[in-house]
Amino acid sequence: MNDMQAALRRVIVFYETLMPATLPGIVDVYAADAVFKDPFNDVGGHAAIVKVFEHMFLRLREPRFVVLEHMGRGDQAFLTWEMRFRFVRWPERPQVIRGATHVRFDGEGKVVLHRDYWDAAEELYEKLPLLGSVMRYLKRSAAR
Repeated sequence: MNDMQAALRRVIVFYETLMPATLPGIVDVYAADAVFKDPFNDVGGHAAIVKVFEHMFLRLREPRFVVLEHMGRGDQAFLTWEMRFRFVRWPERPQVIRGATHVRFDGEGKVVLHRDYWDAAEELYEKLPLLGSVMRYLKRSAAR
């Protein structure tokens, strides 16, 4: 296994085993000045990235990432994944968000850039009571 594949494997294992107790392991996967960006966050550094995940664990029940596919070349990789969870307020219905991540590694094989791509409207807002019906209406109206 080459260095890129080992670095990519560390990222996959980190996310697929992510829980509050494993958050300190971020220092083994991310560079100290790493940038993390998703539809709701744009932060840098270990402490800020950990706060993103601590917030996720407070707001969601049983969040879990499943990496579906991955590929890497040079110092970059791309992953597709599913995030499975339940809303704290509506735990009876399991939810799934589908997305993709672009990561860039430094010379030590640590993530320096993590950028998540997923459609917050389709994957999240449309699944919420009340707001979901408004979002679906707007989507239908725009398609006409």
